[in-house]
Amino acid sequence: QVQLVESGGGLVQPGGSLSLSCAASGSIFRINTMCWYRHAPGKQRELVATITSGGNTNYADSVKGRFTISRDKTKNTVYLQMNSLKPEDTAVYYCNAKLRTRANSNAEYVYWGQGTQVTVSS
Repeated sequence: QVQLVESGGGLVQPGGSLSLSCAASGSIFRINTMCWYRHAPGKQRELVATITSGGNTNYADSVKGRFTISRDKTKNTVYLQMNSLKPEDTAVYYCNAKLRTRANSNAEYVYWGQGTQVTVSS
């Protein structure tokens, strides 16, 4: 079994910064892609940022230049540094990992974290 545990959410004023982390543990052979999604009330879930095993990154237009995704492969952990936060960044943030659980199988599985609330408000 695989678990993703997020941490780092909270309340911050507009213009402030927060850093999220998500650690994967369990029966993991190799993690391929790791992502951050967010879901705000009344809105569709949004893919915020993606990082591949090779370190290539992609961002939603709404966060480009403000958010940075990174990962520590030795710790199976992905991070999201969020700067210049805006009220519209308020949402529950979820990490997501696409990974292989066995060396002798190319089958990939997708796992989700439990979510962490980020609130940007004065």
